[in-house]
Amino acid sequence: MPLTDVTLQNIDSTGFFCYMSKKKSEGYARKLAWLKARLAEGMRIKMLNLPERGFIEYIPGESAWRAIRADGYMVIHCIWVVGKSKGRGLGRRLLEECLADARSRNMNGVAMVTSEKTWLADKALLVRNGFECVDTAPPAFSLMVRKFGKHPSPSFAGGWEKKAAACGDGLTIFRTDQCPYIVDAVSLSAECAKKAGRRHRIVSLESRDELMERSPSAYGVFGMVLDGEMLSYHYMLEKDLLPLLK
Repeated sequence: MPLTDVTLQNIDSTGFFCYMSKKKSEGYARKLAWLKARLAEGMRIKMLNLPERGFIEYIPGESAWRAIRADGYMVIHCIWVVGKSKGRGLGRRLLEECLADARSRNMNGVAMVTSEKTWLADKALLVRNGFECVDTAPPAFSLMVRKFGKHPSPSFAGGWEKKAAACGDGLTIFRTDQCPYIVDAVSLSAECAKKAGRRHRIVSLESRDELMERSPSAYGVFGMVLDGEMLSYHYMLEKDLLPLLK
């Protein structure tokens, strides 16, 4: 199965899979700019060629935008196969690309943060391909790893309750540009706070170091804290979020 290797040289023409039908949107523009900076740090994006639909995004652990310590490992941000392409082994094909790339760079292995809830892949594909869970984090995160030898395991950054408590009263929305859907998530969350008469603020995490230091969840690139306690790490619809704020 031929793949498209997304690079700094072709990303403007190939896109990056997500929001391909919304290239004029703020979310697409933010993600595109974010990706160009990450590609310079060693990120790789590989997309299934049409008519198949899917992609994988991964980066060395030292530069990963997840709240994990994973130096020496390749970290998968996203792996996604959709529509009629599902159930045909294409997820494994994408995963094999990442594993081969990590081996060629003499890395310790490959890691990925998964969730049994939403906004992240679950661990089923990884388990089928030799990954094991080496750490967990609330509310439902698993750090899945496939090692290429006897190496120290990656781990979550931790300190979630302390980081959430530091936010104080009101709704604090943490955001990055790693996912194009975050623009809508932030906008909806802020509007809900206004409707509920709750103070809110938006915190933009501009670097991996800042994410590691301040993110109240293992997901890292988006999160909501209400009155010093973690509320959600994922997009919430108004019908679900507004009652919690009230």
